[in-house]
Amino acid sequence: MKALIYQGAGEKTLTECPMPLIQEPTDAIVKVSRTTICGSDLHILKGDVPSCAVGRILGHEGVGVVEATGPGVMAFKSGDHVLISCITACGTCLYCRRGMYSHCATGGWILGNEIDGTQAEYVRIPHADMSLYAIPAGANEESMVMLSDILPTGFECGVLNGKVQPGSTVAIVGAGPVGLAALLTAQFYSPARTIMIDLDANRLQVGLSFGATDIVNASQGDSSDAVMRLTGGLGVDTAIDAVGVPSSFLTCQDIIAAGGVIANIGVHGVKVDLHMERLWSRNIAITTRLVDTSTIPMIMKVALSGKINPAQMITHHFKLDQIVEAYDTFARAASTKALKVMIEVG
Repeated sequence: MKALIYQGAGEKTLTECPMPLIQEPTDAIVKVSRTTICGSDLHILKGDVPSCAVGRILGHEGVGVVEATGPGVMAFKSGDHVLISCITACGTCLYCRRGMYSHCATGGWILGNEIDGTQAEYVRIPHADMSLYAIPAGANEESMVMLSDILPTGFECGVLNGKVQPGSTVAIVGAGPVGLAALLTAQFYSPARTIMIDLDANRLQVGLSFGATDIVNASQGDSSDAVMRLTGGLGVDTAIDAVGVPSSFLTCQDIIAAGGVIANIGVHGVKVDLHMERLWSRNIAITTRLVDTSTIPMIMKVALSGKINPAQMITHHFKLDQIVEAYDTFARAASTKALKVMIEVG
């Protein structure tokens, strides 16, 4: 089969690989039909994820059809149309029993990281009963791919952790795919105001089309001052960091209102400053989280009802044979205007 292989920092190759095999009774083999590229994949290619070894097949998102199952798989059979969660969960360990699937003792984020992933024609899915979700007949496959990671990440790590409430004011720092996913799913709770902050004018316009009430272009002045003017000097009830750099976390601290919540989604690679000299008396909370994907069934129902359209996040389409070009397009998002790229596998 064809698969995209991580060859070390900055190197990747589309090549022929052996077919995956059932290794445990709870495994399933899925024939991948569509997959995508995540910012985490770019982090791997930069050499930032030491748990990902050279020779690994990349990718942790996708949809497909079950090809084979181990004898311990009860919920799925050959021929079932399924969504692949980016998080693998056994369902029985201490953390899974607490709903923290991302910390599963034998799972978590292992696809395309510690084991071979989805940017291939076939993939082995451990703990298939807990790590796959049935796709109803007639569902849009491209929309379903967005539910593997991006939408539950924005919702769980940003909206739920950020305690977005009806009538509240929300600021999302970063209008990339994760920030836009947080914007889409924040609307489940009818905030009165959603402010998108970014350096990219195109992505800010996309944010408006996705339902943002206000946009702030951080390249045109102090974004924190702009947000404070928009909120009458009060700040926002929820500030979501969807970037993961020191400046984005500082912006969240600058704009949070008394009693508010700073919800971090971004992957931080370096330390950030926490200004407790200003925040100690403000009654704020700061949250961090890895996505657990426990909300996939709920988000799937909302998407199938037509209340959100996850496929609108897709800007570019490629075949598996073009995946190296797809990576280049995704990595140069500022010039290519890429949000999510869709890879058709089979």
